[in-house]
Amino acid sequence: MGGLFRKQRVVEGGDLKLVANALNSDTRLQILSLLSHNVLNLTELTAALGLPHSTVSFHIKHLESAGLLEVEYSPGTRGSQKLISKRYDQLEFRLPGAEVEAADDVVDVSMPIGNYTQISAQPTCGLSAEHKLIGLLDDPRAFFEPEHVFAQALWFGKSGHVEYTFPNNLPLGSAATEFELSMEVCSEAPQYNPDWPSDLTLWVNEVEVGTWTCPGDLGGVRAHLTPAWWDANQTTHGFLKRWRVTPKGAYIDGERLSGVALEQLKLNQSNHIRIRLGVKPDARHQGGLNLFGRHFGNYPQDLQMRLRYAFGNAEK
Repeated sequence: MGGLFRKQRVVEGGDLKLVANALNSDTRLQILSLLSHNVLNLTELTAALGLPHSTVSFHIKHLESAGLLEVEYSPGTRGSQKLISKRYDQLEFRLPGAEVEAADDVVDVSMPIGNYTQISAQPTCGLSAEHKLIGLLDDPRAFFEPEHVFAQALWFGKSGHVEYTFPNNLPLGSAATEFELSMEVCSEAPQYNPDWPSDLTLWVNEVEVGTWTCPGDLGGVRAHLTPAWWDANQTTHGFLKRWRVTPKGAYIDGERLSGVALEQLKLNQSNHIRIRLGVKPDARHQGGLNLFGRHFGNYPQDLQMRLRYAFGNAEK
C-alpha cells in the first residue's frame, strides 16, 4: 500500500460519469470516510458498516472500478485477506469544453473532439468514449446522444463533415499573424485498411483552406492510447497533421496546400472561429474520416488551435 499520503486527482473526459456514479451512494461515501485514516480489510469494513459481506463487496467493486480505491491481497490466518485503501483525498472535476492557454504572443485552445456544434455523417459511423461506445454503431443518431461530448474517437464513412466553434481569444487591439490547427486523423474503412485514400478538406470561417488526401485507415496494432477493451482489429490510431495558414498561404506539415492567405479567414471579425473538417460529396476519394481525442490513438491531444498574434494590423 502507498500509506496514508494521497494525491489529488483531476477527473475529466469519460471518467466523469464513472466517478460521479461511484460517488452517488451514501454507503460508498461512508466507505471512503472510514478509509480516510486507516487501511482496512473486508471483514473490518463489513463490521463497521453493519452490512452483509456481499453488499460491501458490491460497493467496493464500484469504487475500485472508478479508480477511487486500491485493493491488495496479503496472507491472513485463513488464507489471503483483502486490504482496502483510499487512493485520493481530493478530486477536481474538469467539465467538458475548451481549454485555453495564452502566452505573450500565442493563444492555444484545446477542443474535445466530441464538443462539435454540427455534424453530417453516414455509415460506417460511430462514437466512442474512453470506456465504452456511445449510442449504436452505424447509426447517425448516436452523434446526437447527450454523451457525445465525452467522445474520444469519432468516425464516419464516405462523405460528411464535422464542425466546431472555437472561442476567438485574440487580445483586444491585436491581429493574427498565423493560424494553426493540429489533430490526429485518418480515413475510415470497414475495420481498417491502410490503402484507403480520403480527400479531407478544411474550412475556417466558411473559407475553404485546402484538401489533403489521407492515404488510409490505420489499425491492426495496439496504439499508445487505445483503450484495452477496444478491438485492435479495428481502427486504432491516425496521422498527426498540422494545418497552418499564414499571410503567404496555407500549408500542411510544412508543404504548401493552397494560396489561401490569413486575411481571407477574417479572424478579427467575430468572437468565435468556425472550423469544419470533412469529405466533399464530389470528392475523388470519399474515404470518410476518423478523429481521435487525447485518450485514444497515439497522441495525447484533442483538436488544438493556435493563434499567433501581434498588435497592429498584422493580418495584412
